[in-house]
Amino acid sequence: MIKKGTKLFSILKFKCPTCHEGDFFLSYPYNLKKIGDLHAQCSKCCLKFSKEPGFYFGAMYVSYGLGIAIFVAVFVANSILNLDLSLFNMFMTVGVILFASTPYLFHLSKIIWANIFFHYKGN
Repeated sequence: MIKKGTKLFSILKFKCPTCHEGDFFLSYPYNLKKIGDLHAQCSKCCLKFSKEPGFYFGAMYVSYGLGIAIFVAVFVANSILNLDLSLFNMFMTVGVILFASTPYLFHLSKIIWANIFFHYKGN
């Protein structure tokens, strides 16, 4: 459904932003010993994943945006489904969701940040 060559393919499959073949991370998101660890370069196209020291600090802004999107989604779901959650319960719901999805969001924010700066070059 999502075709190779799109940024969404690279983001959702955690693949190299330029060739969409090599893996971006060393392990899956919930391996807490290696959380967020990247390969130094792509195994297929040899792209160096880090442009400079501290390159992925900008991923914090992406992570913040993802957190806000989750809060908005809970707020909209509360409004549409007429759940009548109090403000405290909404914050607790968002807190639990964010806590449970933190490793995945950490990976997601890094790959989104990389896809902003690296572009697909094909085979």
